[in-house]
Amino acid sequence: MPRRASARKSRRKARSWKLRLALAGGATLLALLAWAAIARTLAHTSNTSLTHFDAIIVLGTPADSDGNPRPEQLARVTEAVHEYERGVAPRLILTGGAVRNRFVEARVMARSAEAQGIPASAIVLEPEAKDTIQNACYSVRLMRERGWHSAEVVASAVHLPRAGLIFNSLAEESVPPGSTPLEWSSHAAQPLSPHSSAYQSAITAVEILKTARYLMWARWTEHCEP
Repeated sequence: MPRRASARKSRRKARSWKLRLALAGGATLLALLAWAAIARTLAHTSNTSLTHFDAIIVLGTPADSDGNPRPEQLARVTEAVHEYERGVAPRLILTGGAVRNRFVEARVMARSAEAQGIPASAIVLEPEAKDTIQNACYSVRLMRERGWHSAEVVASAVHLPRAGLIFNSLAEESVPPGSTPLEWSSHAAQPLSPHSSAYQSAITAVEILKTARYLMWARWTEHCEP
């Protein structure tokens, strides 16, 4: 009997520790998600009062499996075209590599932009970026090589808070000696058709998770010098 009682006591202790670990893990996850949600709310949307820029940066998102623009990608390009036509900037920087399939996001977006009347001479391609950190870093690198110092950043509204955190970090921390700091402002692309509330909630949840990942380690482990 004493051995059985001791075994039962050991099992209870093991279950107790597992429960404590699960509760601690859950609390940590909730705290991290809350941090990410708050960071998104407080994220900068601009660091300048400029209304005209050297370039419009269009952040990439995947094309479909046939190489055609998905609605989100087309909405971003269409919004950038409208901004170009309003005279916001004389050129577009289209950024995005082949991430989810073999089609380079920047090249697919370029076809859409040209089909909407943007001359090829006003389009600059950045075809290597694999994520938003690289979208920002490589685009700013292209700008510095050409002596451009300001940009309007176009993406979907739900994507812009995380992009704002990244662009603000680049603007503050990655200024080479003698260089002009990047001036940037964000601009939301209007969806081509309304999203359901369930879809909107799902993509918001995904963006909160991606923001948490950025805050916890990606901004250090994926650090990129423009």
